[in-house]
Amino acid sequence: MTRADESALPAMFERDREDRVVVPFTGADAGTAPFGWGQKAIWQDMQESGNQFTMYGMMALPDGTVQDAAARLSGLMHRHAALRTRTITGQEGRPYQEVAGSGQIGLDILAIGDDVEPTGYIDDLMAAWPLIRFDFQRDWPLRMAVLRQRGACTHLVWVLSHLVADGAAHFLLLDDLVAAGTAGHAAGAARRPQILDVATSEQEPQLRQLSSRAMRYWEAQLGHVPALTFGEPGHPLGQGEQRYWQVRFSSPAAHLAMLAIAERTGTDASRVTLAVIATAIGRATGVHPLTLKVMMNNRFRPGLADVIAPIAQNSVVTIDVTDTSIDEVVTRTRGAALTAGMRAYYDPDELADVMARLDAERGYPARVTCRVNDQRAMVRRGQEAADAGPSEVSQVTPEQVRQRLTETTLTWLGPRYNMHEQANILVENRSGVVSLHMMWDRRCLTDEQVEALLRAVEEVAVEAAFDPAAPTKVPLAVTT
Repeated sequence: MTRADESALPAMFERDREDRVVVPFTGADAGTAPFGWGQKAIWQDMQESGNQFTMYGMMALPDGTVQDAAARLSGLMHRHAALRTRTITGQEGRPYQEVAGSGQIGLDILAIGDDVEPTGYIDDLMAAWPLIRFDFQRDWPLRMAVLRQRGACTHLVWVLSHLVADGAAHFLLLDDLVAAGTAGHAAGAARRPQILDVATSEQEPQLRQLSSRAMRYWEAQLGHVPALTFGEPGHPLGQGEQRYWQVRFSSPAAHLAMLAIAERTGTDASRVTLAVIATAIGRATGVHPLTLKVMMNNRFRPGLADVIAPIAQNSVVTIDVTDTSIDEVVTRTRGAALTAGMRAYYDPDELADVMARLDAERGYPARVTCRVNDQRAMVRRGQEAADAGPSEVSQVTPEQVRQRLTETTLTWLGPRYNMHEQANILVENRSGVVSLHMMWDRRCLTDEQVEALLRAVEEVAVEAAFDPAAPTKVPLAVTT
């Protein structure tokens, strides 16, 4: 969808909007602070890409009234300072955040026709509504609506900006919304750290030192990377062809195969997936060793487990997939990802200084332009265990994997208007499948390479599922 398409979206929903309720709120922890490190990182991505990076969600409304929906929204705003945050201009023109102690937020009421199927309506809504842009100086970072059909309010739907929450925070907010409708909701619960607390703590000497230690790791990883992960853009496009495209690959067979690999190697599913993707990239593109960005949630750190803020940050990891077995790549990835995760909490301004110095020393500017973001790694461990528990692993057999190969799908999703990376692979949080949403620059990777890469993910996983000696089939010659 293009920017021009976005401008028409509000009018589309005005046709469905029956009313807008003004919901007042109050809350503690008002004040101002610089952006936290996670906010700086996502703000930088927004400026470079032109994207706003939003999340969306929905829940059924058991009480079925506008009053219930408004009460849930007001309570959410009251309890979480991040949702009462706007952007202001601070020192030296830098963006700051300001948390309000009170205010009002609109709750849209969207009327669904009696003959409209709600699930399909919600799917269409969520394909477009998140693309309506936030004005961060004027708007609250949460947009919410209630769906009404045949006089009853059936669902609550919302869009949330990544500027104030990451994936884990989004799940926490969903839990809060659900719990708000139960008796004895924790009105007197102990105070959680809030978004301003995070920003303030990151100015303290102990965390400044942590950021500086992370920089030494980044220097080691970035000292010899190529200018761009997949080389300079070299594939010409015809007149009118879209440069940026996206595709979704879904494989139940790869899911079962990766569970078998994880069980045999004692490795979590996220790192097995990363190892398999790196091997597939080596097969399809010849780029190896591969240095790529990975998203780490950082919530194992003291005081950050339950905070509503963007805590997740990119780290960088280098994986060698040549002339070895897939199991060995899994072992290498497990160790490399562990180290990368320990060095994923840092001040992006400090990293920018390090990268500028390395560019000067190297003699050319370099960027890591391949990113893998595993949404499942942002989910709480309890839900992850429920999605892929021991009983599922113990039932995996070669015959089951072969049977599921017929269910593999590859769906071309259409263009994107902009990207600031050459390839971005999102591992989606979908139960029972490996679901990869890939976005890429067609001047750097052809459609044929992308399809080969995604199909290689399944091939690598299936080959290694029951064979610890299965080779990566990536030649030894280094091309980067």
